Amino acid sequence: MSDEHQAASGPRPEPIRFFGTTWVDHGDGYALRRAGVAAGSLAAAAAGAFLLRLGYEGLAIANVGGVVNAMVVIGFAVCSAIAFRRTWERFVRRPDAGSRDEAAERSMHSLMMIGFIGTLLAYFFRCLVEAPGERLHRAEYEEARTRHERRRTTRTGNPAARTRKGRRKHP
Repeated sequence: MSDEHQAASGPRPEPIRFFGTTWVDHGDGYALRRAGVAAGSLAAAAAGAFLLRLGYEGLAIANVGGVVNAMVVIGFAVCSAIAFRRTWERFVRRPDAGSRDEAAERSMHSLMMIGFIGTLLAYFFRCLVEAPGERLHRAEYEEARTRHERRRTTRTGNPAARTRKGRRKHP
């Protein structure tokens, strides 16, 4: 069996957003994509921070008070920190399917949207090391390949032609 046929019959790598399956062999402009995603996420985080600053200046012009200004700053900082942590953790391991129900996940979407700067910064810092989620995807892909190889090698040969221990094969 040729290597091309084995690759076609074996497990396929899961594509990563912005990278497709180039993370497998680091080909087809992988380094350029990493640099692009890092620069893009940093630029988007800077633009988002600028827009938040404009909003904060709007609150200052409206003279809403120091307490409201502090609540807005603290709220965005906490949401960004939580969004950074959750995004970073998803690059390392998959979320537990049974630990959180769908309602809790939906409620986290709004928090992740408020803390979008944290998510963008997580993408930036992860792109400095690897494609976001590459280590997780690589581990899962390698495990699937070894499982496939183990199954494939244990099934080789004609089972009818095998002999049992202690018995002779009759001519």
